[in-house]
Amino acid sequence: MDLVYPVSIAPLAPGCRTGKEMVPIVEPTGRVTARAPRQWCHRGSMALHPVVHLHIIDRYSRIYLQRRGASKSLLPLYWDTAVGGHVNYGEYLREALFREAGEELGFYDFNPVPVRTYIFESQTERELVNVFAAVGNFDLHPDGDEVAEGRWWEIPELEASFGKDIITPNFEQEFPMVKQSLLSLL
Repeated sequence: MDLVYPVSIAPLAPGCRTGKEMVPIVEPTGRVTARAPRQWCHRGSMALHPVVHLHIIDRYSRIYLQRRGASKSLLPLYWDTAVGGHVNYGEYLREALFREAGEELGFYDFNPVPVRTYIFESQTERELVNVFAAVGNFDLHPDGDEVAEGRWWEIPELEASFGKDIITPNFEQEFPMVKQSLLSLL
């Protein structure tokens, strides 16, 4: 599934003004209905907006996680999905996935496999999370700002870290949903 953009430019979501970083507002199917500033979506509007996540797995069933940068406003220095980011207005899912992988890890040479799509909801936002995976032995280079560092985790070590304020709550929720799908790719 990819985003379905209207023929004309989508209107601004009700109650928001134009901003620097515009994201699509979508239905659960991925159909774009409006556009809005990213910050507006994160400040309690509860407008559904798309994001991409990339799980990177090596041939030894290890999962690569990134450690969020210290300057991140949300959950700095927590371990999280290898790549994650917002889809910009007018951008398709795979474009966003490759852009984010390049920005965060200098990672461009991979074949993304769609895993699943689900809605994540917190107290301040709703995201349509589009999960992909890449399997192989990759040379990854965290950017040092958005991503402080990265490393491979054995699955038992990873799961033993859940609930200890080490890994983001979003990852802790997502991983059990996608674990079997990820392991089936090996």
